[in-house]
Amino acid sequence: MSFRKNLRTAPRRRSRPAPGAALSAVLTVVLVGALAACGSSSSDDTSGGSSSAKGDGAFPAKVATKFGDVTVTERPQRIVALGWGDAEAALALGVQPVGASDWLAFGGDGVGPWAKGLYKKSPQIIGTLEPQFEKIAALQPDLILDTKSSGDQGRYDTLSKIAPTIGVPKGGDQYKISWSKQTEMISTALGIPEKGEQLIAETERKFQDSAAAHPEFKGKTITLGSRTAAEFGAYVHGTGRVDFVERLGFKNNPAVDAKAGASFSIPVSRENLDLLDADLTVMAPIGVDAKKVTDDPLYQAVPSVKAGRSVMLDNDTLSNAFATDSVLSVAYALEKVVPLFAAPLA
Repeated sequence: MSFRKNLRTAPRRRSRPAPGAALSAVLTVVLVGALAACGSSSSDDTSGGSSSAKGDGAFPAKVATKFGDVTVTERPQRIVALGWGDAEAALALGVQPVGASDWLAFGGDGVGPWAKGLYKKSPQIIGTLEPQFEKIAALQPDLILDTKSSGDQGRYDTLSKIAPTIGVPKGGDQYKISWSKQTEMISTALGIPEKGEQLIAETERKFQDSAAAHPEFKGKTITLGSRTAAEFGAYVHGTGRVDFVERLGFKNNPAVDAKAGASFSIPVSRENLDLLDADLTVMAPIGVDAKKVTDDPLYQAVPSVKAGRSVMLDNDTLSNAFATDSVLSVAYALEKVVPLFAAPLA
């Protein structure tokens, strides 16, 4: 699997049925589910839904996406969160999805330890790269969140047939969305934009405090890279990881950004590992042992690595917090990861 397509330990890809067959199956399940719901209690209908169901909220709510404006007419009660980190953003806002995707194979409720215990009832876990549309429809959602996703038109079209879907923002294809934009879009869709603004402001203050505590970061170049079983790679401007370090004062490696395309990363051949050189080089092993990186003589020869200005994120929890880039995970990463960045630059 190439670095561009690898999403760490995302669930196994499933074959996608033909669009017509998928939509037919989705509509059939929706009809059957609706009939079954007639005999259920109102408490069952909202099980796992919004924990802030009191009050009308700011509705109708309009959210701008790549696919056009999406209007949510009333407070959603059954939410399915499919985008990377979407469920954590909803939880941070006091809302519990009935279905969610587990992008990094956390298991359990599909969220990192920084969000542990926030669910009162575990969600139905949905596939990631190719979600099971029938399973989503069976949950009878009245809102689907897919803000941090591939931005694929076919995926969006099928989801929007099931329920109003908050897709990626303009320019947000290939997971290019920050935790703040994600929180803004989701809080607006949930009718609680003020709560989203407050959460964003609180988190931005944490970034400001971290940046103030480490003035040595300001203006320094940084490379955020990874190593899969197939290849090395580096993340480009506009992605969550890069947004994180830029808020701390770093500047993403200009040589990496010069090669950026539509994807969230670029491949880096072993023969061209000097591209990883920067004032600070940060690497994460994905599906491989860290020694596959640190023992590589060509990696050892990268100037920043040779000079001791490198960090290996070989702790899964720290790496996952950095990779998830949700409003909950970044607070954890600021506390745990930032000191690792500071040490080589001391």
